[in-house]
Amino acid sequence: MKPNVKEEEQRKKAIFDSMSTRRQKHILKKGYDQWNPFIEPKDPIDIRRDKTRRTTQMLVREFLQSSQLETYGNEYGKGVMEMALGIINEDERVKGMFEFACWYQELLKREGVSK
Repeated sequence: MKPNVKEEEQRKKAIFDSMSTRRQKHILKKGYDQWNPFIEPKDPIDIRRDKTRRTTQMLVREFLQSSQLETYGNEYGKGVMEMALGIINEDERVKGMFEFACWYQELLKREGVSK
C-alpha cells in the first residue's frame, strides 16, 4: 500500500531532520522540493543485459569458450571484457570499433585474404 502524500512528506521531513547540518545545507542548496529520498536505486552494472538477455559475464564466458584459441593472454581477455561492457552500455566508442571490425572482416573476405 502506497503511503499518502501527507505521510510521505512527514517521512521526508523526518529523514531531513535526522541528517547532519552539512548534508541539510547541500539539499537546501539544490532545493528541498526537488529532493526525493525515496528514489529506487538503479540496477547494478552486473545485472544489466544486452538485447539477447545476457549479462556481460555471460557474453564473455560464452565467447571465450567458443573461441578457437587454446590459450589467450590478459590483454585479449581485457579486450573481450571491454567490448562486452561497451555493447551492454551502448558505448559509442565500442560501437565504432565493432562496426569497423565487422567491415574489415568483410573486406578481407572480398579480397580473398581471410580464412
